[in-house]
Amino acid sequence: MEHFLFIFTKQITMIMVRISIKYLIFALVLITLTIPFLNARENKSTKPAHAGNSEIAWLSFEEAIQKNSEKPKKIFIDVYTNWCGWCKVMDKQTFTDPLIIKYINDKYYAVKLNAERKDTVVFGNKEYTFVPLGKRGYHELAKELLNGKMSYPSIVFLDEQTSRIQSIPGFRRAPELDVILKYFGGNHYRTTDYQTFSNNYVSPYSKE
Repeated sequence: MEHFLFIFTKQITMIMVRISIKYLIFALVLITLTIPFLNARENKSTKPAHAGNSEIAWLSFEEAIQKNSEKPKKIFIDVYTNWCGWCKVMDKQTFTDPLIIKYINDKYYAVKLNAERKDTVVFGNKEYTFVPLGKRGYHELAKELLNGKMSYPSIVFLDEQTSRIQSIPGFRRAPELDVILKYFGGNHYRTTDYQTFSNNYVSPYSKE
């Protein structure tokens, strides 16, 4: 009898251990699945109050010109190529910044222009086409907007009459781009040189 009770007790103990292990595994899986959700909620709740739209309202060059003809607005152009590494970094870091998104959407028509696009673009009664060169090539519109300086990424500003104000080469972090956007978007370029404006500009990023 005692032997039977010993075996019975041992079996019960093993069953309880197995159940405990199963519950432990289940709890670990549940925690693993829950953590990303909690992090997402935390990130959402700590999003700056001044964050504007969720993303930049990118347009094609043709769409921006059409919208400008209906409601004049400055045009911001991001000139890129598919192989440009820093273009991708700027997409992920700079163009996802809440302040940058809001200001661009408020003040500009935003354009993504592939400097190696293969189609024909008609702009200002002139046709622009792709020019093969070596292994790649360039689009004539990109060349004209960049004044022949084919560097990527580059940004270009057009005024309300679609005339080029300025092209600026190189990768820009959000605080850098913020100053540039405000300089042209606020029409400060008409009365003040950039260095003076930049020196006196109070960046919203310095407060964060």
